[in-house]
Amino acid sequence: MDFVELDTDRLAHPVDVIEHLATTHDWSFDRSAEDEITINVTGGWADYHVSITWMDEIESLHVACAFDIKVPDARRKEVRRLIAMINEQIWIGHFDLWKSEGLVLFRYALLLAGGAEPTDRQCEALLGTATAACERYFQAFQFVVWAGKTAREALDAVVFDTAGRA
Repeated sequence: MDFVELDTDRLAHPVDVIEHLATTHDWSFDRSAEDEITINVTGGWADYHVSITWMDEIESLHVACAFDIKVPDARRKEVRRLIAMINEQIWIGHFDLWKSEGLVLFRYALLLAGGAEPTDRQCEALLGTATAACERYFQAFQFVVWAGKTAREALDAVVFDTAGRA
């Protein structure tokens, strides 16, 4: 199958849309390059470092959201188990362990193929998906890394559905 390479002109650089969104929400950010922006987001459990990169060759905005838990070598095997269990539960995006740094990341991409323009709502959803996933599972990573819990124990402690109403 042959693919035709199209040269598409965009109304705005996709990272410009993210920068505008960060400015509008008064989020702290750093635009280190034309194709990359880093935003600091304060969550309920931790501060999240969200890096968004425009990947021109695949026409995608890639988001990587990290939090400050450095996984020691002795806990990496159990963290990998936890990541596999979490990834089975989520529908979009995935957690990953950055081996060289021992850092846990949530990764996801917004495909904008064919010159599609990102909207504010799509970019908000991109950021929201990443930070919500980190918020939901942050404590499980803490339990494995700092409390020495197994992946199953940690996940069972943080993921539960409430029945009924108060």
